[in-house]
Amino acid sequence: MDAPQQRRVHRLSTPSLGWSGIVRLGLVQAALGAIVVLTTSTMNRVMVVELALPAMLPGALVALHYAVQLSRPRFGHGSDVGGRRTPWIMGGMATLGAGAVLAAAGIVAFEVATGLGLATSVLAFLLVGFGVGAAGTNLLVLLATRVDERRRAAAATVVWLMMIVGFVASTVLVGAWLDPYSGTRLLVLTAAVSIGALGVTLVALRGLERGAARRDRAPAEAPAPAPAASFRAAMAEVWSEASARRFTVFIFVSMLAYSAQDLILEPFAGTVFGMTPGESTRLASLQHGGVLAGMLVVAFACSVIGGARLGSLRGWTVGGCLASAIALAGLATAGHAGPGWPLAANVFVLGVANGAFAVAAIGSMMAHAACGHARREGVRMGLWGAAQAIAFALGGFVGAAGSDLARGLLDGPGPAYALVFGLEAILFVAAAWLALRLDAPPATSRIPTPPRPQAPLGTQEHPA
Repeated sequence: MDAPQQRRVHRLSTPSLGWSGIVRLGLVQAALGAIVVLTTSTMNRVMVVELALPAMLPGALVALHYAVQLSRPRFGHGSDVGGRRTPWIMGGMATLGAGAVLAAAGIVAFEVATGLGLATSVLAFLLVGFGVGAAGTNLLVLLATRVDERRRAAAATVVWLMMIVGFVASTVLVGAWLDPYSGTRLLVLTAAVSIGALGVTLVALRGLERGAARRDRAPAEAPAPAPAASFRAAMAEVWSEASARRFTVFIFVSMLAYSAQDLILEPFAGTVFGMTPGESTRLASLQHGGVLAGMLVVAFACSVIGGARLGSLRGWTVGGCLASAIALAGLATAGHAGPGWPLAANVFVLGVANGAFAVAAIGSMMAHAACGHARREGVRMGLWGAAQAIAFALGGFVGAAGSDLARGLLDGPGPAYALVFGLEAILFVAAAWLALRLDAPPATSRIPTPPRPQAPLGTQEHPA
């Protein structure tokens, strides 16, 4: 084997990202969330309320940002080939920040001309989707390749919670300074949040990947890029793995069930149980509190505690799916029972089950990213991120449209909501069955990829 071929041989490294490194990646996720929440929440409200635009317009823009995340596998392949993730995370964050600022500029443009505002907003949300895809995919890949098995559930919890911290910090900051509202003020605040998020990302990532690589290899060993292959060949290679295909289907089904409830829970509480907007908002907060509790339980149980672990990630994934199905079946019953049902307790249990499922599923995703052909972690994570994006884009629409359709076919809103919740419960049962079929990743989970023969002298490979 000659020297160029030897450089293409994949060398396994021992994951060694400590708690400080995990928290630093959590800060990056918080920065990402701080920007995203402005585009999907604050600007959504401004378009509908202040600009009196049709609600379907921001909905379509959010769906567009999910649709372009089908590019996630391509971003993952790019970092596989280059052998480093941090440049892609930084590039994605810069693209996301530019998209958010452009989206705020689109709000201002709507006040001048609707066509200009629409064109600016479409371009902005395309950039937001590409930025989230590049940064989010490679952030998870870096976690998957650098966090050891016993810390994966806790790492997933840390990253998820830091994202929520980003949501809260951004909305509190912007909310405090946005009144009295003006489009220019929104633009300035969005630019400030984006610049701050980029600064946090740059500081958090500084030397992180390079330092981990130094600890994990012998001094003479150089970072090994992915075996040379086109993106299409890399995707075909990953799709040929039965475990990758099964996990893709599991992610799509489970996340469809997870997201379909988002847009109908509060309308359900108001329509069937007569709750005021404030009461239904507190109910949603109770659900989020349950999600947090479920995450912490799984993080605690799947860490090494006194030398023993309380269950596996697959076990918690299956259990979280089944518990979510039971809680949704309870909400379906509530649709028929009405105000006498203990709705608050039911919603809290749903939150706990969702939180346990979500953290266990992310931890499992991190574990399975390292299974199969060597140095294809980015493609796998991108494939699963794309499946999740499609599920989230469909979930909210299907849940809301399904309740409207059922209301037209059934007698009263209660049975209509009950039907939708029942269908979501069935989806979670199907997700649990799919999770049971997932193989537990073995300790040595790589399939060696043979080195690619050198191209004859004087020829060039086509770019991926």
